This record gives sequence, structure tokens and C-alpha cells, in this order.
Amino acid sequence: MPGRIMIEMVTNDRVIGGMTRACAEKAAAVYKTFSQGELLLTDADSAEMAKLVENAYRDVNIAFANEFSLICEQLQLDAWEVIELANRHPRVNILNPGPGVGGHCIAVDPWFIVSAAPDAARLIRTAREVNDEKPRHVARQVIEKAGRFVSPTIACLGLAFKANIDDLRESPAVDIVEHVAKELPQVTVLVSEPHVECLPPSLEGFENVTLTSAAAAVEAADIVVLLVDHDSFKSFNRSMRDRDVGAARGLGVLPVRRDRGGAAPQNALLDHRPPQCARPQGDRGHRSERVDADQVHQRRLGRARPGLDQRR
Repeated sequence: MPGRIMIEMVTNDRVIGGMTRACAEKAAAVYKTFSQGELLLTDADSAEMAKLVENAYRDVNIAFANEFSLICEQLQLDAWEVIELANRHPRVNILNPGPGVGGHCIAVDPWFIVSAAPDAARLIRTAREVNDEKPRHVARQVIEKAGRFVSPTIACLGLAFKANIDDLRESPAVDIVEHVAKELPQVTVLVSEPHVECLPPSLEGFENVTLTSAAAAVEAADIVVLLVDHDSFKSFNRSMRDRDVGAARGLGVLPVRRDRGGAAPQNALLDHRPPQCARPQGDRGHRSERVDADQVHQRRLGRARPGLDQRR
């Protein structure tokens, strides 16, 4: 996992596949010099499939959450609230929806399984298609909202494929920004990614895309798109909370500017944070507190829907 590479290299269990048992044992001898986790020996093909299916499993679960968010959007339900309520069941742990799936593993590995067994891997293929489509869905939402403004400025917060890293590989956030910039060449797109110093190659060619700070982007924006759950955006929200501007719900409060005549804010917040566990895996059905529907509703007031939160 990015940010924990050296820790998990030592502490994680290891599946070690060898062409022969002797090969696996020799590889295990190397791992024993530093690994504290259990070493599990198998053949090479099984080890490779174990790695692929780990990521396919996660991809399918993310696709379930993403597809459910689209269903709730059509039915005008708050997917975040419904998921929180459903997760009160001790054997249910639905993930939170997001803008898609990125990184060099989850977004890629399932296709190897589909390629190896295309007729059998129907669920895995569908999950990939659902997650691959989600960035385009988010981009369409941004484009639709931009049509309500004259020459709007759009702030996109985050480019990495997950929070608090600088890795942009297969990032849905990059795809969303690219699609918006391509479809709306007359629109100014201000991008904030605190973990990089320059735009990725896929965005460098767009004259209407500029990398800037989160504060500058939000201050100038008509539409704010929250794409990545960076810690720096959370502290940014807290520091701006007391400003005399309209508030949009996301992680804490995102300030949005009033229109040029000083009228009430007309900004839209699109909250599309990457998916994450709705509660820790170790906390399944063993809670000391209870949350009823009224409490959930109250908490919901401080959290954006997975769709659009239009401010009028």
C-alpha cells in the first residue's frame, strides 16, 4: 500500500510461488531474513492467481458501491445514508462510492483474469466496466452543471488515485479533469494536487487547465469538485469555515464564492471521494454505541451526497 511499503514489506504474510517446491523454499529462505509475516508456499500459477483475485475481489466490491450510488441518484436517495444504515447489520460492510478506481493493481489486475477465462469471468468483467464508466459519469455531471454558468471556473481538488500520495497512475481524477477540459475548452479548470509539482502529461496540453493551490482554486471557482480525500483538504476546510461565504458540504465545509453581485452563492459541490471502507474490518458487529435513523439524518446534514449538491 502506498505510504506503508516498508512497513508492510516486513509485517505482511507472503504467498510464495515456485516453479517447483524447491524453488519456493529457496525464495522463502530469502523472505525469512526480513519478513515477520507467515510465509505460504504454493506453485507459481496459484500464487499469481491469488494476487489477481485479491484485487478483483476489491474491484467487485467497489463496483457494487458505485453502481448502488447511481441507483440512488436515479431514485433521489442519499446513498451515503442508506449505506450507513445497511452497514449496521453485523455481516454487511458496503464500501463508500467514489469517482472510479485507480492505481496500478485494482484497476488493472482483473483484466488478466477476464483475458484468461472470458466466458466465465462475467462478474469480474462487469465490475471493471462499472468502475471504468464512473469517471465519465462524474465528468458528465460537471459538464451539465457548468452549462448553468457563463464562462465558469471549475476547481478540481485532487489528482492522485487515493488520499495522501503522489501516485497518479490510472487515476480516475485525472480522467475526469481531462474529459471536462476536452469537452469544455472555453472553461477555466483550476486543479489542486498538493503532492505533485506539475500536471501529468495527459493534462499538460490543455490551455484551460492550471495547477494551483486549493485555496486559490476554491476562491475563484463557480463549481468545486472534490475528487480526492487528502488530509490537506480537510485542514483547508476547517481554516476556511468562518469565512462569510456560502458553504458546500463535503469533507467538513468547502467555501464557495458569492456571485459578482453579492447574491447568495450559486456554486455546486460535487463530492466524489475515492471509495473506502465504511467501517474498519475489525469492527463488524461489536460496537458500544447505537445510531438510530434520526442521528444518521443529522450527520447527513454535514456530508455531501455522492451526486451533486447544487447551491441556489
